[in-house]
Amino acid sequence: MSAAVVSLEGLLDSRRVWKGRAIADDLPAQVTQPTGHRGLDQALPLGGWPPAALSEILLPADGSGELHLLWPTLARLTQGQQHVVLVGPPFIPYPPAWQAAGVDLQWLTWVRAEGKDALWAAEQCLRSGSCAAVVCWPGTVDDRVLRRLQVAAEAGQALGFALRGSQAASNPSPAALRIALSVEPAGWNILKCRGGLPPARPVTWSANP
Repeated sequence: MSAAVVSLEGLLDSRRVWKGRAIADDLPAQVTQPTGHRGLDQALPLGGWPPAALSEILLPADGSGELHLLWPTLARLTQGQQHVVLVGPPFIPYPPAWQAAGVDLQWLTWVRAEGKDALWAAEQCLRSGSCAAVVCWPGTVDDRVLRRLQVAAEAGQALGFALRGSQAASNPSPAALRIALSVEPAGWNILKCRGGLPPARPVTWSANP
């Protein structure tokens, strides 16, 4: 399989099923992966993204605030000179917006791929051990595909983010975390989270993390 890899910096220049459990007392502090949003971090049992795992972000439509959710994390990682990969985004990334969000484009890679090629590329990037985070748009897939991504994230010790339509909420998922985005009111509804039970109420989104 093949996929075209595009440097965003160059573009700018050219214009398994799990059960909730209590957090272990000896959980290493360094595994914490904050989202960059205080309210969301406080609501999540692990204080942020589950490390070395797949997080599923469910959207009512593309462009519903998913980048604002992820940008603080991707900025933190790239500023720490860690590789972040975007696999098959629905729109061409706009480099100035990513830069304004604090993302270092030198550490950001865009993989142009669709369908099975995109899923293959996402899995390989997650499993490689060289990527801190991989963001992908797998579309309509079954839980077996998501399980492969979850296992790959564990193997590569990477943060995996799968952005899918909100209709997928009714289907089972092996992802360690599932968050459904809402626009009105703006917020995040935590459907499933590793380390404990999801909060009863949605987390209100704020423009100030």
